[in-house]
Amino acid sequence: MSAFRLTIPERGATAATHEALSRVIAAAGEVILGKGYAIRLALACLLARGHLLIEDVPGVGKTTLAQVLARVLGLEFQRVQFTSDLLPADILGVSVYDRESGRFDFRPGPIFSQVLLADEINRATPKTQSALLEAMEERQVTQDGETRALPHPFFVIATQNPLRQVGTFALPESQLDRFTMRISLGYPDARAERALLTGRDRRDLLVDLAPVLDPASLGALQAQVPTVRVADALLDYLQALIAHTRSAPGYQSGLSPRAGLAVLRAAQAWALLEDRTHVLPEDVQAVLPAVVNHRLLPVSGDGEHSPAGLVDELLREVPIP
Repeated sequence: MSAFRLTIPERGATAATHEALSRVIAAAGEVILGKGYAIRLALACLLARGHLLIEDVPGVGKTTLAQVLARVLGLEFQRVQFTSDLLPADILGVSVYDRESGRFDFRPGPIFSQVLLADEINRATPKTQSALLEAMEERQVTQDGETRALPHPFFVIATQNPLRQVGTFALPESQLDRFTMRISLGYPDARAERALLTGRDRRDLLVDLAPVLDPASLGALQAQVPTVRVADALLDYLQALIAHTRSAPGYQSGLSPRAGLAVLRAAQAWALLEDRTHVLPEDVQAVLPAVVNHRLLPVSGDGEHSPAGLVDELLREVPIP
């Protein structure tokens, strides 16, 4: 399969756009079986220029999904296994003294890649986790007093084990908020699991997976997302959802303006995946759980509500205009 070079007009979805995105989803689905919704969410997150957190038990394909996305999109990929002894310099890079030149030379760390997989991010200490903050928000790294730009596009995919597992450190709220989405893959259904048991090893399929897009084509798609039309009534619906989290009982705190922008961009990206030039309420509802489930917490002592339960309640309580 050859890489798909894409030229996109300034406004509106095109047949070429839909074909390119369909090929990406189909190629990823050949390796990650039975997880079409998760693949679409992850792709929407990237199209919206966001970062992705995948939280699930070991062995369900979190790392494989990150590798698949990098391959089908033709992006440079680096993986860092987060451990308790990992240091910020192991991610960002380090300056090494060169005797011959009499100066320090900066040796870039793995963060200087288009896709960085932060594997098991919650096994590292908070100090190392925080090393990603500037990079994820500003898409640059400041080291030894010098600011260095990161590649474009720049996409962090982090995997996280459930906090009940031994040796994990909860991500602080400031770090969680840098992730546009948090998703889970879950166990495969019976049909997908049978195909996994009887088919080729997923690692072999990864080796054979060819790029479907290239970075320039991906950049064109990302530039198209903000042009997807958003009607005033849709903005009314989005603002009503945000306002409900700030005024209704049961929430520790409401959604921030950053969270609202994340929902909007993700919904525009989802509409683009659906081959539409405008956002529908269904697009907001499709992406809302992944965008806000790590940003909403029940009030202390409210054992009846989980973050997922809060999202379900939010969608029930706020009517579509």
